Amino acid sequence: MHRNHRAAILTATVLAGTLLAAGCSSSSGGKKSEEGSADASAGKATTPRMTVAMVTHASPGDTFWDLVRKGAQAAAAKDNIKLVYSSDPSAGNQANLVQNAIDQKVDGIALTAAKPDALKDVVTKAKTAGIPVVGFNSGVSDWKNLGMLEYFGQDENIAGQAFGQRLNQLGAKHALCVIQEQGQVALEARCAGLKKGFSGKTDILYVNGTDMPSVKSTLTAKLTQDKSIDQVVTLGAPIALTAVQSLSDASSKAKLATFDLNKDLVKAIQDGTIEFAVDQQPYLQGYLAVDALWLYKTNGNISGGSSAPVLTGPAFIDKTNVDAVAKFAANGTR
Repeated sequence: MHRNHRAAILTATVLAGTLLAAGCSSSSGGKKSEEGSADASAGKATTPRMTVAMVTHASPGDTFWDLVRKGAQAAAAKDNIKLVYSSDPSAGNQANLVQNAIDQKVDGIALTAAKPDALKDVVTKAKTAGIPVVGFNSGVSDWKNLGMLEYFGQDENIAGQAFGQRLNQLGAKHALCVIQEQGQVALEARCAGLKKGFSGKTDILYVNGTDMPSVKSTLTAKLTQDKSIDQVVTLGAPIALTAVQSLSDASSKAKLATFDLNKDLVKAIQDGTIEFAVDQQPYLQGYLAVDALWLYKTNGNISGGSSAPVLTGPAFIDKTNVDAVAKFAANGTR
């Protein structure tokens, strides 16, 4: 095993164990940029005011990105940073948003590389302009090749393998992995890892994650057509909650587990509707990405030494530990 890979896994183990007691977008997402919320607490740092652009591939309506933004806003408030957030699920449009940040001469950029090839040129332009770029959430296999300074997130393939091994323990035989955006590297890696770690049969189902009625009908049709499916695996909390309805409509006896959390999904784990979730801690990802840029600009610090990602998951949340997470989910931070 490569030394850096061992370091990454060790980091994941430490973080998952430490943070377990403490998912891929935003109800307010879109192309429009907006400064961090005014209700964030006053900054505590005495360092000069900085501007950081956060650019994600968030789709409107996905609560995952609300958690990312809250973490980013908390770090910005602490570090005396003006946070400018923008998002677009189109990789080309996301690249344009990064270019806008470069043109505005921001002090740092934090971005998600769901489709890395589309961002290579603009990341290079940012570096040429002297603007540090950190990655988070998507692009764990590509951040170094893109020239980013650091990366914060989950190794999705390893998380998928752990998910598959968990299904083996639960006795599943035929899993359906539901991908809500074809070609999105993090989502594809989750299902690829699942297939590797799971000893049973794995099918892939692509759905349109921006159209929940379509997700519901497509999944219902698949479950109705194939009764041998005994395990549904979704890759985001909103998809999981929609899948609950599909299972009912299809009169399917399959179990359901998912990647990523929100407060409604926490309740579903508590009542047994959903078996478990893999938490990659989006609040922490947003916080670390912004704080890392402040540390780099003010003290030259580089998390992971520019060679290893800082992993924020996977951590399994099920009935045995969900109550410890529930109070934070109710606050909108898990």
